[in-house]
Amino acid sequence: MVTQEQLKNLTDRVSKLKGYLEIEKKLIEISNDEEKTADPSFWNNPKDAEVLMKSLRFKKKWVEDYQKAVTLNEDIHVLFDFYKEGEVEAEEIEMQFEKAIAFVEDIEFKNMLSEEGDSFSAVIQITAGAGGTESCDWAEMLFRMYSMWSEKQGFTLKTLNYQSGDSAGIKTVTVEVDGDYAFGWLKGENGVHRLVRISPFDSANRRHTSFASVFVYPSIEENIEIDINPTELRIDTYRASGAGGQHVNKTDSAVRITHLPTGIVSQCQNERSQHKNKNQAMKILKSRLYQLELEKEKEKNKELEDQKLDIGWGSQIRSYVFHPYQMVKDHRTKEENGNTQSVMDGNLSTFIRAYLLSTI
Repeated sequence: MVTQEQLKNLTDRVSKLKGYLEIEKKLIEISNDEEKTADPSFWNNPKDAEVLMKSLRFKKKWVEDYQKAVTLNEDIHVLFDFYKEGEVEAEEIEMQFEKAIAFVEDIEFKNMLSEEGDSFSAVIQITAGAGGTESCDWAEMLFRMYSMWSEKQGFTLKTLNYQSGDSAGIKTVTVEVDGDYAFGWLKGENGVHRLVRISPFDSANRRHTSFASVFVYPSIEENIEIDINPTELRIDTYRASGAGGQHVNKTDSAVRITHLPTGIVSQCQNERSQHKNKNQAMKILKSRLYQLELEKEKEKNKELEDQKLDIGWGSQIRSYVFHPYQMVKDHRTKEENGNTQSVMDGNLSTFIRAYLLSTI
């Protein structure tokens, strides 16, 4: 049963939100920004207008979340009074209390995602390691896992590049996760993911170990300028493979762009026209170059690709063991979960939170 001490703790946490979220300041800024949007000349400079509109939307969301937290806190106190009068059951109090605590924790956690780029959408690239069909199948399982997690967060997904395995699974896939703070949430997923299981592709039912790499970078906004010298690009076209429709499989519509100074490669084959594939590939390239600049600001003087570890033994950030026991373990934080099916169904937030909190 929820205690008076727990209710007091919730009230204290909600009260502190108003201060460190600077709600009063945001309310003033919202009022000032809305005055600017009412100016007939506001959209004369579309890029600047988009920047202000996004900022205004973020400020309003913070205020709305704070106000919702206040309401949830007030509601739980009213319910507690009803409980003392015998008008509601203890289970209802506990359910509403857990809902309020979870919401406040989400606000507190999101407030910690304050690094440049954290508020952006994300691009995830998953690549199978050595091991043929086994690793390709594992890459597809990870793709499903991240897709389900993203949908639980209310994010939308768009596949930018998809290359099927020779007989099953995925060789590589690149997907955009569209939503506020998607990159902030997912940036800790960079690295090699290891699977141990009885292989469904082995008629002898032997245990196999498979690897796949996950690489996450911010999906840059249209208003962010990334200077790219056209002479430093090599653009290749080729025939799309795998799923994509009858048209793309008969034309050289797929596009691969190589940024020669950094060696960064981006590619797209999911659109039906070469022009659209080129635009998507350029967007991916700009996002990766933006991520490279973020790393330089952190005084990491390696190229972006150097962040990737070898897709093999000793380099994994997380292991997913299906046999001889059930366990998902993050090797950086020691976070564990014995319900492997739940994790593979997208319930990843405990792992994500644990890693991000460990880097603060």
